[in-house]
Amino acid sequence: MAKSAIQKIAMNPSENIAYDKLVLSQENVRRVKDGVTVEQLAEDIGRRKLLQSLNVRPVLDGNGEETGIFEVPAGGRRYLALGILVKQKRLAKNEPIPCIVNRSGTTSAEEDSLAENVHRENLHPLDQFRAFKTLKEQGLDVEEIAARFFVSAATVKQRLRLASVSPKLLERYEKDEIRLEQIMAFSISDDHARQEQVWERISNNSNMQEPYYIRRLLTETTVRADDRRAIYVGAEPYEAASGVILRDLFEQDSGGWFQDAALLEKLVFEKLKVDAETVRSDGWKWVEAAISFPYGHTSGMRRVYAEPAEMSTEEIARYDAVKAEYDALDAKYAEMEDADQDIEDKLDQLGAELDAFSDRPQDYDPAQKGLAGAFVTLSANGQLQIEAGFVRPEDEPRIETGDDDGEGGGGDRDPSQSDEDSADGVVVNGRSTNGGSDTAEEPEDEGIKPLPERLVFDLTAHKTLALRNALASDVDIAFVTVLHALVLQVFYRFAKDSCLEINMVSNSFGQVQGLAETPWAKEVAERHEAWERDMPDSDKLWEYLLGLDEASRKALFAHCASLSLNAVVEPWNKRPGALAHADALAATLSFDMVEAGWSPTVDNYLGRVTKARIVQAVREARGEDSAQLIDHMKKDLMAREAARLLEGSNWLPEPLRLYGDDAVGEVTEAVTDDVTNERALDGDAAELPAFLADDTGTSPDEPVTVAGEEPDHLQAAE
Repeated sequence: MAKSAIQKIAMNPSENIAYDKLVLSQENVRRVKDGVTVEQLAEDIGRRKLLQSLNVRPVLDGNGEETGIFEVPAGGRRYLALGILVKQKRLAKNEPIPCIVNRSGTTSAEEDSLAENVHRENLHPLDQFRAFKTLKEQGLDVEEIAARFFVSAATVKQRLRLASVSPKLLERYEKDEIRLEQIMAFSISDDHARQEQVWERISNNSNMQEPYYIRRLLTETTVRADDRRAIYVGAEPYEAASGVILRDLFEQDSGGWFQDAALLEKLVFEKLKVDAETVRSDGWKWVEAAISFPYGHTSGMRRVYAEPAEMSTEEIARYDAVKAEYDALDAKYAEMEDADQDIEDKLDQLGAELDAFSDRPQDYDPAQKGLAGAFVTLSANGQLQIEAGFVRPEDEPRIETGDDDGEGGGGDRDPSQSDEDSADGVVVNGRSTNGGSDTAEEPEDEGIKPLPERLVFDLTAHKTLALRNALASDVDIAFVTVLHALVLQVFYRFAKDSCLEINMVSNSFGQVQGLAETPWAKEVAERHEAWERDMPDSDKLWEYLLGLDEASRKALFAHCASLSLNAVVEPWNKRPGALAHADALAATLSFDMVEAGWSPTVDNYLGRVTKARIVQAVREARGEDSAQLIDHMKKDLMAREAARLLEGSNWLPEPLRLYGDDAVGEVTEAVTDDVTNERALDGDAAELPAFLADDTGTSPDEPVTVAGEEPDHLQAAE
């Protein structure tokens, strides 16, 4: 039996049909605009001509005969784009257009239109990346490529960056073994070896394959461009020294990452050395430079301040004249009923001149600069910060006392022994009765001997007790006396000019990172500096304090007393009584850390505790529903989301709560075992924070490392 012949397929013919013989078919299934606009398509056709023919069908008359007009069911956007070129007179109305003519009628116009669009396969993104790279290699710049394909220059740069990722990783992307978002994350670095190393590290752990974690691994040894060191050096000098800046073209990167941290540190110290030498050349005895100093680094040093330069005789005369004219004009203007712009302008002019006298440059005493030094460091915004005028204890001038152990013969004796004890005699009531008269005259050539030390001790003991009694009866003077002792220790450090044996200790807590940047640390420093500027020499301090008004004395007393307060919990130095007193003091002051400005962040709390603690904090502040939004997250992302959820909640961790405070939700046990019974609230106790627990081995100075940064908040937490 003969095989049936396979029916051959006959293609629809291709014809050139004048544009004015074509009409748009109403059977075209495309109704929604998408992708490149018709106007952009017209520009592309005008430059490269048609790349694809139109699919047309003849329009028949009532007898089934062709009318010479053809409708376009597939290729409608190309037809409309050609119409724009005709309207712009860039294309003739009768220009022949390549068309595929379907006269078979085996399929409907709607089916042909649908097939053309559905069967079209979009270009794989990797093919587009590589194509853009090829065009770049052919000599087209980024702007030209962007113009030809109607995308932004930033988009072209992104595509080119993706094409520069390691070929091994692109091959995995082509096989769908790596997602596009991961390729975007890998593109942050140009180091193919490092990219492949990171992939090997995370490929077997799905939890580590998130784009933010890839970015973190690729930048873990870099320095962010908004870091104080990077700002101080600047991008241009760093790149001029062959430094590379990594940029993320797909996420906000705040300027990128300086890849070579060692090079950046070298440039920082080189520039700091130059700036410090410039400062020292101004006459300071020493200058110490560092990227940052710990809080309290000036503790134990006296500070001197610059004073405005003295005005010359001519300047004083001019100042007096301007001040008199200003006062007279101001008094006259105050009596006027209507405003006078000329007088206001004149007052502004005179006021500006008076301000110039007040704002004249300030200078340090050259003798003081010869004793003092300066600290040169970088502020948080990367600007050079100079703290000048600090005198180290070893540089303080030595006061000559005139004491000589060889004179008087009693420098090293016990006060209980008198000069006459070595003689043969009897000592009664501390005085010698060796047969001689108390009033016997000493030989003139020997002079008057010093009083016996024991006698001096006895007499001054009487004086001390009587003075104590007198001081106790005068509260105001007692207040000034204690204030005098405190001020000596706070502002003069090593002065021993007080008769009160009061010892004040002020811990600087220099080991706490970021403490100097808090608003309360800045307020304390500003207040201290304002008082320090007014302090006289130590020998004139008593008169200075007596001359202060009562309000100023109380303010100074409060400042000095506040510096001795210590409510820090130290595992090696438990002080339950002191901590309880600190809470009582805070309650009396109506003090609250929320009102003071503290709020939980990743750095100060959430990134340094366990996941259970983070969830517990959100549960207490926002309820169980909010806690469930984050309880499945990885720790770093959980901490970031928790910080956002806790904003404005007034939530505080246990160490910052006061005795008697109601917890926002479920309350946990107190910070130390010693005060558990006094400070614990109702509810189940929870474990101590990691840095307070005895078995963690983690100190408050060793924060838990947070892996990665997520640029956008998780939608589930919205």
